Amino acid sequence: MPSLAASGLLALVTFSAALDPTLDTAWEDWKRLHRKEYLEGEAASRRATWEDNWRMIEQHNWETSQGKHTYRLGMNHFGDLTNEEFNQKMSCLLPRGARPATGNVSVFHGSATQKTPKRVDWREKGYVTPVKDQVGSGFGAAVGALEGLYFKKTGELISLSEQNLVDCAWDLGNRGCQGGWPERALQYVQERDGLSTEDGYPYEGEEGLCRYQPENGLAKCTSVKKVKEGDEKALERAVATVGPVTVAIDARSSALQFYKSGIFSSTWASDALNHAVLAVGYVKNNRSRAYWIIKNSWSSYWGDKGYLYLKKGSNELGVADEACYPE
Repeated sequence: MPSLAASGLLALVTFSAALDPTLDTAWEDWKRLHRKEYLEGEAASRRATWEDNWRMIEQHNWETSQGKHTYRLGMNHFGDLTNEEFNQKMSCLLPRGARPATGNVSVFHGSATQKTPKRVDWREKGYVTPVKDQVGSGFGAAVGALEGLYFKKTGELISLSEQNLVDCAWDLGNRGCQGGWPERALQYVQERDGLSTEDGYPYEGEEGLCRYQPENGLAKCTSVKKVKEGDEKALERAVATVGPVTVAIDARSSALQFYKSGIFSSTWASDALNHAVLAVGYVKNNRSRAYWIIKNSWSSYWGDKGYLYLKKGSNELGVADEACYPE
């Protein structure tokens, strides 16, 4: 039986032999851009994963040029992760069965006869802070909805603290970096009478002791509204009349991992919602070009400067299944 050292050397040689030398410059440029450094012996396996993803992206974009897709993919800072590793890193919502029963949360339906604009984009009205890089937090969407509510009431756009929720919202069923649910995060803000600013309680990317001080609580909410489950029309009415709304999606596909531009649609199942994002608007000029404007929290390197344009009208990725907002 070969030694561990010999096995590691064999794996390294195997990876090296399979690597494409024409991608050397692209690989080095990508590492430099995203400040990637690896332990000794790890670079070859990460390079091999990166090349697999590169080829998948190239194939998809060629198919897009042939009219087979309505969106393009692009290499980003997740390029050295397999889809399995990506999902382990990004899944930030607890399974539905893991949630405590919903407390005092009412349901928004809206009037079926209500006419909504053909286009809504709350970014243009000043409701939306810049895209953040807070991978795995799970609370960015709830915070984004609060930021929009605070702007609506005060006319002042302030970045609020996800870390405050990561550290402090456990008694409402959330689990810090292990995951949570936006409605429970918003209920925490309601019960604690406020949330700290990002400057006052900066993001750290890991759980810590709760340091929230009520006297520093800035953004407040008096109640939480859930949008009728699975009803995109109700979600449209909420986004049109309320402002940014938190939504949950099934973000497990490799296509979403490398989404770059265009209107995303997928046959990927939506039975496992694992990521919370913020619906900041929509466009419904015609049925084939209708889409949601979705703010993500995976940095501006992902998607269209941090945004996803998601096909509207067929509940893609379960976008209308777990929507809520603060009042």
